[in-house]
Amino acid sequence: MNEHLIEVQDLTKVYGTGAAAVHALDGVDMIVDEGEFVAIMGASGSGKSTLMNILGCLDRPTEGQYWLGGEDVSKLNKAQLAGIRNRQIGFVFQSYNLLPRSTAMKNVMLPLLYSRHDRRSGSEREKLAREALDAVGLAGRTDHRPNEMSGGEQQRVAIARALVNEPLLILADEPTGNLDTSASQEIVDILRGLHERGRTILMITHEPELGAQAERIVTLRDGRVVDGEEG
Repeated sequence: MNEHLIEVQDLTKVYGTGAAAVHALDGVDMIVDEGEFVAIMGASGSGKSTLMNILGCLDRPTEGQYWLGGEDVSKLNKAQLAGIRNRQIGFVFQSYNLLPRSTAMKNVMLPLLYSRHDRRSGSEREKLAREALDAVGLAGRTDHRPNEMSGGEQQRVAIARALVNEPLLILADEPTGNLDTSASQEIVDILRGLHERGRTILMITHEPELGAQAERIVTLRDGRVVDGEEG
């Protein structure tokens, strides 16, 4: 039976005070089970990026609770949130966020190097990075730098980097935003394949044809969830 990997109750995020206060999130309730592939959609200003930042432990809510893997992370301090991000969440961003002078292998190994509790040897880390690159179809590109790869290949490196720590959750924030139609579909196909192998994936996208390929769509409008239909 699936466990609730994410449970959010009455999540609120307010920027500013008094008459200038803006409710970026206004009482969001959401559950994501382990192994789901969920697309979060909404127009610009709907609150989806704010929600992603909180789910990714990059920010804290003003009010409400957020449980990740059974742990209430909504009240943790910055250092504790950083630990959760490093151990339990893999990020994929629109702009790839790769180190330009480092090879694909070294970019993928970064999360392993940042982990304070990692006691693996250099050869063990390299093996994990190779396996992650192989999982996204880049076994032959380990020594290439970002400027030697296409946008789609760079995003695949970013997905491999998100996988390497075996996170509970993969958060993909507009992962196809800088790609053409063909490369965008390749990235979504990779995410779908990871989902089929049991990964839990949350993907923010403004493209309906890509969002529809997720298992489920959650739509935000004015900081509230207005839809949670099957994809």
